[in-house]
Amino acid sequence: MTKKRKVAVVVFNLGGPDRLEAIEPFLFNLFNDRAIIGAPTLIRKVLALFISKRRAPMARSIYAEIGGKSPLLDRTNRQASALEQKLRSKDHDVRVFVCMRYWHPMSAEVAASVAEYSPDDVVLLPLYPQFSTTTTASSFKDWRRAAEKANIVATERAICCYPVNAGFIAAQTELIQEALAIAGKQGRPRVLFSAHGLPERIVARGDPYPWQVEQTTAAVVDALGIDDLDHVVCYQSRVGPLKWIGPDTEAELERAGRDGVPVVLAPISFVSEHSETLVELDITYRDLAARHGVNTYVRVPAVGTTEAFIEGLADLVNTSLNRQPSPKAIARPQDSNRFCPVMASGCPCPSSS
Repeated sequence: MTKKRKVAVVVFNLGGPDRLEAIEPFLFNLFNDRAIIGAPTLIRKVLALFISKRRAPMARSIYAEIGGKSPLLDRTNRQASALEQKLRSKDHDVRVFVCMRYWHPMSAEVAASVAEYSPDDVVLLPLYPQFSTTTTASSFKDWRRAAEKANIVATERAICCYPVNAGFIAAQTELIQEALAIAGKQGRPRVLFSAHGLPERIVARGDPYPWQVEQTTAAVVDALGIDDLDHVVCYQSRVGPLKWIGPDTEAELERAGRDGVPVVLAPISFVSEHSETLVELDITYRDLAARHGVNTYVRVPAVGTTEAFIEGLADLVNTSLNRQPSPKAIARPQDSNRFCPVMASGCPCPSSS
């Protein structure tokens, strides 16, 4: 009897506090990441302590709105379970592990579990469809440090991003179509494709994230098949004094109010519900839209465990497993050449196959 190939799929997400007391250490871990604050170690730690203490009271009020903790781990576990079921086959023994960047389970504890499983292949799958040095690259770097320490010797296969993956786009399209049908009863809707923002200086260093967000949006608009769709890409969750990429989602809600159009808000860079959808979009922005006179505000759900999205993730994993491995194997969002433009120097993929 042929031995099954053992595959560990590690899915990465941001993480979130599992209780109110965890908020400050969670924030410290976030701001102590060199990918977030690029200062020298000592200065970065001092800044992280200061920022986490300062932001903790506001964050506690946010998480209090959703039961005193982040729902992200529970929802990511559901996605992992659905993906594991989808990946079951007669050839592979697949186990999906959840790894969070800034709160438990983090890289060290997950790497220990993967080492105990002793897989032949490890597939790194970010739950960030669009690549950024602040998310996927940071998670991969932290994982590789932990994996080396845990003595994981399996073949690594890393999926950098999937901004135009067919399953992801299909899931987004179906959910947006449903929202358009509701909002369309009150007039011609404007779709706000809202993504998490980034400071401009990070993008200036070659981060491909906003370009990839644009590609996702273009693919969804094309799939919707509405030639004159009123839509805009905008960015949310801006914090601190730095200049961030725009346009800002709040400003676009104000403009929609002035224009007298219904709003469909689609969280185009989020695949799971968490504080930035359940509080920022569902409460803060909904109230803001009402204050600016938006007559209809329909928020599109995150793709979550929709069949099309999970199918898309499974396709990414299977494609990665079917590729010839290399020391720095990167699974691109397309099967051939690099996806990002040359100007996106932060892209991890080489310029040719």
